[in-house]
Amino acid sequence: MSAEKLSFEDFEPGRRFALGPKPVLAEEIIEFAQEFDPQPMHLDESAGRASILGGLAASGWHTSAMLMRMMADSYIVRALCEGAPGIDLMEWRKPVLAGDTLQGHSTVLEARQMRSRPGMGIVKFRHALENQRGEVVCLSENSVMIRMRLPPEGANMSSELPA
Repeated sequence: MSAEKLSFEDFEPGRRFALGPKPVLAEEIIEFAQEFDPQPMHLDESAGRASILGGLAASGWHTSAMLMRMMADSYIVRALCEGAPGIDLMEWRKPVLAGDTLQGHSTVLEARQMRSRPGMGIVKFRHALENQRGEVVCLSENSVMIRMRLPPEGANMSSELPA
C-alpha cells in the first residue's frame, strides 16, 4: 500500500500507530512560549527550576502541538482525513522538559460510518505520549473524520462536503 492513502476501512479498533520519537529542544520551548504562552517557566530555565515544573518546561499547548505533529507524521497525512470535530480529552500529566524525548502511540478505539455524511466515517483515537523514562506525559482522545475507500452506493464523494 505504498502510495495509496489510508481510508476509513484501514482504521479498525485496536490498530496502533507509533508516534515519535521527538526530542524536545530548549530553543523550541522558548520560541513556542514567546509566541503563544509567555509564562516564565516556559521562557527561562531558572524560572522553570524555581517553579513546580522543575526546569524549562514546554507549555501544555506546545505538548499538544508536538502530539499533533507526531500524529501527522505517523498517519494523518497518509490518510483521507477531513478534519476533526473536536477533542474529548487532553491531559498533561507530567511536565515536558527541555532535553526530554517524547514517543508513544495512537490507538483506534472505535470506528463508525457517519449517517449525516455518506462515504465518510468517524474514527476515535486515544493518544499516549511518554518521556524517555517511560512516564506518561500526555493523554488525549479525539475523533477524526476519514473518507471511505468504498463509499456506499449513491454517496456524493466530491471534494466539497455537504452543508
